[in-house]
Amino acid sequence: MVPNLLSIAGSDPSGGAGVQADLKTFAALGCHGMAAITALTAQNSLGVRAIHPTPPDFLAAQIDALFDDINVAAVKIGMIGNADNARLIAARLKARRPAFVVLDPVLAASSGDDLGGAGLAREIMSTLLPLVDLITPNAPEAARMTGLPEATDIDGARRLARALIDAGARAVLVKGGHVPGEMARDLLIDSGGEAIFAAPWIETRNTHGTGCALSSAIAARVAHGDTLVEAIRAAKDYLSGALANSDDFHVGAGAGPLNHFWRLWPRD
Repeated sequence: MVPNLLSIAGSDPSGGAGVQADLKTFAALGCHGMAAITALTAQNSLGVRAIHPTPPDFLAAQIDALFDDINVAAVKIGMIGNADNARLIAARLKARRPAFVVLDPVLAASSGDDLGGAGLAREIMSTLLPLVDLITPNAPEAARMTGLPEATDIDGARRLARALIDAGARAVLVKGGHVPGEMARDLLIDSGGEAIFAAPWIETRNTHGTGCALSSAIAARVAHGDTLVEAIRAAKDYLSGALANSDDFHVGAGAGPLNHFWRLWPRD
C-alpha cells in the first residue's frame, strides 16, 4: 500500500523548496503527498520578496480536513511562518497523534531571508519540540533555538544536539552543511545513543530546498517501515544523488532546485 504523507509547510512558487520540494520527494520515494499550507511566499532563486502567513483557523481547517478523511502515515513540518501557527500545529498534533512527525525548523531561507518571525524559535522550543519524533535543524538554526554558539566542528554540533535533547526533543539530527570538514557530517542523538552520517561534499549551485528534501525523505522512508537510522541513511543517499544530478537544471540566476527524480529520469 502506498503511504499517505502530509507536509505542513510554506509554498515556494519557484518550486525549489517548501511543499513543492516535499511533494516531489514524497513522490520520488513512493508515497502519496498532501499539503497543508502555512504561508504563501513570493520568492525565486535569488531570495524571498514577501510572506503571507496562513491564518491559524484556516491552517487548522486544512489539517483537520485531511485527518478526518485520510490515513496519514507520517507528517513533515517545514516553514511554519509565525508563533501563532506553531501553537496551532502543536494543538493539532496533540489532537490527531500521527504515527511519525519530523520537524525541519525552517527559520531562514537559503538566501538568508528570515522566515520565522518574532518569537517562532522560542515557540518551537516550548511547544512543538516535545511533540515531534525528530527535529532536523542545521547548525545556524540549532544555535538560534538554543542560544549557543554556532557549531564549527562535530563537537559543537554535539553540544547543540544535547541542548535540544535537554530541552525536550526525542531525537535530533544536526545537519552538517554549515559545519566545515572533509565530509558533510550529520549528527543524530536520540535515546539509542549517537550516530554520524557522513557524505562527500557535492559541488553544485543547485542547493535550494536541500533541508526540505532530507526531512521529507526521512519521513517517507519511516512510512515505508525503516527504523530511524535506516531512514536517515537512505534519505542521505537520496539527497546526495539529487544534488549530484542537479546540474541539468538551470532555474534562475541563484540557487536552483535539486533533481528530486534523479532515479527516475534518464540522463543524456
